[in-house]
Amino acid sequence: MNEWINLLQDNDYLGVKKYIKEGADVNESNETEESVLACALRYRCDDEIIDILVQNGADLNDFNEDGVSILDYAIMYNKIDLAKKIIESGVDVNRTNRPSRFTPLMGAVCYGRGEIAKMLLEKGADKDAVDNKGLSALGFAKKTHKKSMIKLLEES
Repeated sequence: MNEWINLLQDNDYLGVKKYIKEGADVNESNETEESVLACALRYRCDDEIIDILVQNGADLNDFNEDGVSILDYAIMYNKIDLAKKIIESGVDVNRTNRPSRFTPLMGAVCYGRGEIAKMLLEKGADKDAVDNKGLSALGFAKKTHKKSMIKLLEES
């Protein structure tokens, strides 16, 4: 995984492309089960690197040991095209692997990602689902004072 980390930290598209051509595993993960794709998102790699990883089989349904999914990362880093690709791939938009039961919609609300929140809702995201503290997406919107998210959730 060290070679992947070096390439991703350097945002080295040509290096990533060459490494894949040499047979590198795009689904390798680090000690916290964070995949190459998750690392690329966390290191804020260019979209071209994200795209080449996806085109070469990076698992869009992957998640780390804390239950943070690739969709969660796409939401965090506002990667709208990747989020759209994942959502349109038929992923269960209500699925969460997080012990807290924090859903992708809750994440979109907290980060103020209106376009992604709208896509999630259109694909059936449950706006009434609650985390383990009893907060729904609307509860998070109110708690974080996201007026546009409150409006979106109340109108959906």
